[in-house]
Amino acid sequence: MNLRRLAALIGLVMIAAILTACADDAGRTPPSPEPTASSGEASTGSPSDAELTCDSMISDGTVAALTDAGWTAETRDFIIGDVELSDGLLCFWADFTVPSDHGQMYGWSPLDESDAERAQKSLEQEGWRSEEGPEGVYVTEDPQFAMSTDEDGYGMTYLFGDGWVKVADTKQGLLLVEGRD
Repeated sequence: MNLRRLAALIGLVMIAAILTACADDAGRTPPSPEPTASSGEASTGSPSDAELTCDSMISDGTVAALTDAGWTAETRDFIIGDVELSDGLLCFWADFTVPSDHGQMYGWSPLDESDAERAQKSLEQEGWRSEEGPEGVYVTEDPQFAMSTDEDGYGMTYLFGDGWVKVADTKQGLLLVEGRD
């Protein structure tokens, strides 16, 4: 898959997610998803929270767009520097039937303040850039070294909030991660 096709697919996924979020769901009963081997499951650390899966972490519209494109999700170890996020979930969506490095990544994890500081410091020491935002602290890779960037020039980006962290391939991709924040 060339970069133009990947960019078009990413655009379609984002449009589908936006349309799904804006759609009127009155009277619609969403189907109960069947657990799948590709769903990837992790506890959020709180017994009152719903189970976090690759399918529940992002919107139904995004899941539909990715699966309609023939993509499935696989879980990966969620580690930032030397901070292992064993209570979180990192999902890589791609068409695993063909050899490729093209895909999309979404992750969410609870994170205490000291681990958040260690993780941010580790990324910054590797040349990542930090900036404050109303939602928390964004830490993004240097766009010069990013495999892909969004329309604002952000590549892979973490968002550190109050007791949690999100990650996506781009800063705009963070909008698709629903997690538990």
